[in-house]
Amino acid sequence: MKPLSPIFIAGPCVIESGELLDVVAQKLKDISTRLSVEIIFKASFDKANRTSLRSFRGPGMEKGLQMLADVKSRYGLRILTDIHEHWQAAPVAEVADVLQIPAFLCRQTDLLVAAARTGRTVNIKKAQFLSGRDMRYPVEKVRETWKKMDGEQALQTAGNVGDRDVWLCERGNTFGYNNLVVDFRNIPDMLDIVPRVVMDCTHSVQRPGGGDGFTAGDRRFVPSMAMAAKAFGANGYFMEVHPEPDHALSDGPNMLPLDELEGLINRLISRN
Repeated sequence: MKPLSPIFIAGPCVIESGELLDVVAQKLKDISTRLSVEIIFKASFDKANRTSLRSFRGPGMEKGLQMLADVKSRYGLRILTDIHEHWQAAPVAEVADVLQIPAFLCRQTDLLVAAARTGRTVNIKKAQFLSGRDMRYPVEKVRETWKKMDGEQALQTAGNVGDRDVWLCERGNTFGYNNLVVDFRNIPDMLDIVPRVVMDCTHSVQRPGGGDGFTAGDRRFVPSMAMAAKAFGANGYFMEVHPEPDHALSDGPNMLPLDELEGLINRLISRN
């Protein structure tokens, strides 16, 4: 089988403002054109799993989806966003090309089934407490849903059969308190399950809950995470980016500065 071309997923952690989305989307579009790579725009309309009740969550689904639809229309970028509850799948699929299942929720059967029924690509993040091999079961839930739908001839979806794909995403494992470690063997293990495995290069450098009410992190390791994942066969790369990560409203400590994204993508697509 011919190797898949690498894809890149990038954008701010959460929708902070329309202005931020425009700045990031324009940069991603320019990089995509210059380097001839696909970059999927990522931003969350609601961060439902923040550390503190006081943490910024985003504009909500209705307003957030309209803002993401504007990005899609204006810049021609495909859209990825995450869902947290099964009822969100169908309306989100009206805008998003890829529905992302958060790591903490990757075993939630109703959520996976609802995402699968939209016909959109489903990107399942590996839970911080699971191995790569364990991810065959969430994938099974998605694929069995498609099989059942085909058998019923009842594909009433926002997308179509051609959109149907399932990806897995490595984002590290819990390593004691407030720390993650990446076992890169999970990447080839997950490639035995699905053809597309994405490395989450920014969430994997988090220190969950390590910032006294917020998640800390260490962004200096993001490029190393990406290059190591390439060595282990990853064919997708997820990186949250921001023009000013230290002023981001979510996940700033582990986000890549927007101006550093093009250089890193260049290294990842280089044959050297």
